[in-house]
Amino acid sequence: MHEEREEALSLHAVKSRASQGRQRPEDLCPIRTVFQRDRDRIIHCNAFRRLKHKTQVFITPQGDHYVTRLTHTLEVSQIARTISRALNLNEDLTEAIALGHDLGHTPFGHIGEEFLNEIYPGGFSHNEQSLRVVDLLENNGRGLNLTWEVRNGIVSHSKSSTGMLQNWGKVGTLEGEVVRISDAVAYVNHDIDDAVRAGLISPADLPQDTVSLLGNSRSERINAMVGDIITSSWMVRNPEPLPQPAIRMTPTVTEATEVLRQFLFQNVYNVQAVRRNARGARAVLERLYRYFLRYPEELPSDIGGTEVERRVVDYIASMTDQYANRLARKLLRVK
Repeated sequence: MHEEREEALSLHAVKSRASQGRQRPEDLCPIRTVFQRDRDRIIHCNAFRRLKHKTQVFITPQGDHYVTRLTHTLEVSQIARTISRALNLNEDLTEAIALGHDLGHTPFGHIGEEFLNEIYPGGFSHNEQSLRVVDLLENNGRGLNLTWEVRNGIVSHSKSSTGMLQNWGKVGTLEGEVVRISDAVAYVNHDIDDAVRAGLISPADLPQDTVSLLGNSRSERINAMVGDIITSSWMVRNPEPLPQPAIRMTPTVTEATEVLRQFLFQNVYNVQAVRRNARGARAVLERLYRYFLRYPEELPSDIGGTEVERRVVDYIASMTDQYANRLARKLLRVK
């Protein structure tokens, strides 16, 4: 079985045989490890398929090459697998976490997340919603019954809005830490490309000290960041016990990455949030929220639970951008 191959992994990698298990016990698969099964369940679930029509940053962009939530997820998975393989960690666990980390994202990207967090009394965060998707909402309310390690990596991947590249190591596994830092590497770089594509910035606008250190192109910057992570985290491969193995960047590359992130907030994210289509997206979400609070009997039967507001939030969060727009127009005509 594949579990035997895992014995050659780093002492600090999570082995399938040592998994803390599932919420509901299951018989083992004779072909796949528990983490491979988790990966496959995520890939085949409906929430994963919907990611192709969910915004990353730019809402309904006029172009074929803008990043979607699905392409972002695949980029995170590729970066995370590269790092895990180099550090001799469990690549299957890393991949499963990466593929599932954004399943709970709303339509219209972070604008949707901010809206639901503002309007829903219980608050909303996409990482907690991603866990809710795999635990409760998928598979007709039965969830995917994933392992503890994958669930922990999914709910722990999100960073704070300030100092997001600091204090790595709060995730329950090193594989989860790899996904967390890979998420940042992916979005900082592809959001720069999309912002250039949208005409919000030009390559010449990027902080020159950072460009000199990391590179002019997306591939150069990703290579520099990933190489720095692998080199800085190399002791993770150590066959001897370590007091605190961690996934990290050097302070110099951490600072440069943070400079790029702050640049994006000032010149892209904050600008995008007040643009006309962003205001339109918030109006669509508010219309849907108010409508289904008033007519909860029209919620789909597979959106379970007893609290109406929670069911409304689960339904809206599951929508793609296109579906949310179509449904809002339809409801405006009907009621």
